[in-house]
Amino acid sequence: MLMKSYYDHLLQEFHLPLTDPVLVFSLVLFIILLSPIVLKRFNIPGTVGLIISGVLIGPHALNLLEKSSAVELFSTIGLLYIMFIAGVELQVNELKRNRNQSLLFGLLTFTLPIVAAYPVCRYLLNYNVSASILTASMLATHTLVAYPIVNRMGITKNQAVPVTVAGTILSDTAVLLLLAVIIGYAQNNLTREFWLHLGISLAIFTIIVFILLPFIARWFFTKLENEKHAHYIFVLSAVFFSAFLSTAAGLEPIVGAFAAGLALNPLIPNSSALMNRIEFIGNSLFIPFFLISVGMLVDLRVIMSGPMTLIIAALLTMVAITAKWVPALLIQKLFKWTPAQRQLMFGLSSSRAAATIAIVLVGYQARILDLNILNATIILILITCIAGSMVTEKAAKAIAVEESTAAPEDELDKKSFSEQILLPIAGSLPSERVLELAVLIREKRSENPLILLSVVPNDHEAEVNMKKSRKELEPMVHYAASFDTKLDIVTTIDYNFSSGISRMSRELQADLVVYGWPTHRGFIDRLINDSAESIVHCTGKTTIICQITQPLALHRRMVVICPPLAEMEKGFEQWVGKMMLLALELSIPVQFHCDRNSRIAVTESMKSMQSTPNLLFEPMKTPKDWENLSKQRKRFKDDDIVLFISARRDSVSYKPFFDQTPEQLEKHFSGISKIMIYPASFGSANPAEAYADVVVPEPIRFSTSAIRKVGNEFAQFLKKNQVQIRKTLGEKRQRRKKASDTPEKSDNA
Repeated sequence: MLMKSYYDHLLQEFHLPLTDPVLVFSLVLFIILLSPIVLKRFNIPGTVGLIISGVLIGPHALNLLEKSSAVELFSTIGLLYIMFIAGVELQVNELKRNRNQSLLFGLLTFTLPIVAAYPVCRYLLNYNVSASILTASMLATHTLVAYPIVNRMGITKNQAVPVTVAGTILSDTAVLLLLAVIIGYAQNNLTREFWLHLGISLAIFTIIVFILLPFIARWFFTKLENEKHAHYIFVLSAVFFSAFLSTAAGLEPIVGAFAAGLALNPLIPNSSALMNRIEFIGNSLFIPFFLISVGMLVDLRVIMSGPMTLIIAALLTMVAITAKWVPALLIQKLFKWTPAQRQLMFGLSSSRAAATIAIVLVGYQARILDLNILNATIILILITCIAGSMVTEKAAKAIAVEESTAAPEDELDKKSFSEQILLPIAGSLPSERVLELAVLIREKRSENPLILLSVVPNDHEAEVNMKKSRKELEPMVHYAASFDTKLDIVTTIDYNFSSGISRMSRELQADLVVYGWPTHRGFIDRLINDSAESIVHCTGKTTIICQITQPLALHRRMVVICPPLAEMEKGFEQWVGKMMLLALELSIPVQFHCDRNSRIAVTESMKSMQSTPNLLFEPMKTPKDWENLSKQRKRFKDDDIVLFISARRDSVSYKPFFDQTPEQLEKHFSGISKIMIYPASFGSANPAEAYADVVVPEPIRFSTSAIRKVGNEFAQFLKKNQVQIRKTLGEKRQRRKKASDTPEKSDNA
């Protein structure tokens, strides 16, 4: 009896459609996990597999799931996620640079489907004017269903992607505005109040999303810098609230989600930990849920409902595909793009889903469209999503191959796959901002992890100190993992810090050394050795010494002070490429202060880059203009990143005032983020490097900057003592005078 009761209860739980939320969620997760794996064996893209899975489990097939409120919620989140990621990953500089292509593509992909579909609906299918315009405008929309494929292939920075994304938003926004006008026309509501309400709503929406939201986000990220989980919750809240404001303004929520992505774009670098969390959760859960829900809309029974539905579906599908292929072809021919880029544009812009079904449902509920159009649209969505995903998959692979083979093989292997960045630390734990800087400028295709180096003094407690140092640095490994970056901890023993760095940079074959700005030390330490100067001169590698005073994403400009002959150094192109990559990640402009020769060299080095930030050049008349940096303080703002390109003493571009620069930057730019760059030099900067097999203690350095600092401190010490001595002598004189005056007064009395 007990077994029968349990069996009946189990059958009730598995009654179709499934209603238990835990069971429904488990089924969806199994589909998300297994569908791409199974269909990959048949060369079917994972996106298409999720859509087909949605068709099979939907209410019109196996009836495992129905369109419940929970499914609708996750589906909406997934759609908004797609649009938000498209906005936040959009290269704003590339969008500005390609604004002509974007505007032209948006205009073509909006007008051509309407021009082609209206006569078909009006004269072949005999629909009235309102139904014909609404159906034609529905075909002008498209949803970036295949965008996860582009994101997975790592080609989001390709020129075709931002142009297509921008064209998508332009066409969808225009169609949704047209939808409001058509509905108003059908209901005879096109009054002056209608246009006034629409204009005011759009103005309020624009002010809140593009002005108020970035201001609040900047304040929030500053005040709660260490609350990493709170950053993600804030972003989600901003996305959904922007989507709500978009709905209140008379537009679809996808416009608000994309606008939120554009507004937060400068504050969320593509390689940041926050962006990694956004993409991970979206691509793992919400976006697959949306793709499954798209498949659940398809009703295969409409094929049997009559020939009229199939005829309408065939006509609309032919017009829809042709009207999206022609704009891609025209853009390719006009701007001389590759066939793969044309296919990518066509694949991304051919899929219909969210906006299309929203328009047809609104038209059906308003009794402008009939049931045949509704059913034909469902077939249209299925065909275009599958075809668009397959075309995008093929084009994305072709573009990825083209980009990987664009550079010479030896250069690609050296710069892309074997780059090694060394992060030495001394005295205290490393700064998370320094580690974030290294992650942002790191070559994304490098197979090597970041190396966090700790040098322990060679004494009787060396082994204990090595274990202690490694344990203290373990939290940095977890922090690097939030960037999806591997970090290795290396501890070594040496006579002093600079000698250990010199040896390990050779052993690890480091290409770049990134070091935090040295903290203030005692009198003896400054006299014997200057830490920063010692690191710079112990190796010939490109060395970056940085002090980041606020979160990197909150900076708004990069100012590069490039003295004459900087382009003659061996590491010139390396530091230019790294700093331009940092500017691209932060979406900030770069202002160069340099002479004509350096400007030409910077411009030439940019030609090999796929995308570049907005560059501004200001001529540097003479090096003396920058010898005293205190006079230049008014040129900088608190949210700038100041870069000073220095040089080692045996370098071509070295000037004597370079030795005073770190002290001046620290004194006059205390609240501004600053970076000192010492480019790699020709030949060995340290003679000991020629004897790699011989262990030689690093000689004691009496650096000029250290001697100057010690001299200043000693002078201040003497000055304070002189003042104290004068004060003491004055007090003694006053006491003697009082003592001598007292007997005289008593005698007179």
